[in-house]
Amino acid sequence: MSAIYGLYETPQGAQRAFDRLRAEGISTRGITIISSEPHEEWEFASEDRRTVMPWVAVAGAAIGLASAYLLTALTQQSWPINTGGMPIVTNWTNIIIMFELTMLGAVLATVFTLFVTAKLPAKLPKIYDPAVSDGKILVGVADPAGARLSDIERALNAGQPVAVHRMP
Repeated sequence: MSAIYGLYETPQGAQRAFDRLRAEGISTRGITIISSEPHEEWEFASEDRRTVMPWVAVAGAAIGLASAYLLTALTQQSWPINTGGMPIVTNWTNIIIMFELTMLGAVLATVFTLFVTAKLPAKLPKIYDPAVSDGKILVGVADPAGARLSDIERALNAGQPVAVHRMP
């Protein structure tokens, strides 16, 4: 696997390199960006913003609520107790169980979605540099086409990197 990447001190430099790489025809999925801190206000960090996690959490909560209602209602109907003319199934007495199973469904769905969308457990990233831990921003391309290598390097240099590295 070959790769080429640049290390940048500031998000402005990383954004310039990102824009130049896209101008060279490289898709945003083909560009690797690694940072030790979030840069959500920058366009280069917006690729991973979209997620289905809130919808899956709501679905998990709905399944948990339905399961809790069925569990409590069917249990109370299976073993009815004479309550002096009051209804056998009352939601006020079941609300604690319904709340807890609703939250359990939401939490389990969220954790499951996190593992799936983050591809955990996963292999190490194709491109990495220890300088990312020191606050640098890595912008690179894994497996670049050989003829375009000089164009990619020129695009990375547009952001005034600290260093540009080629991996064999």
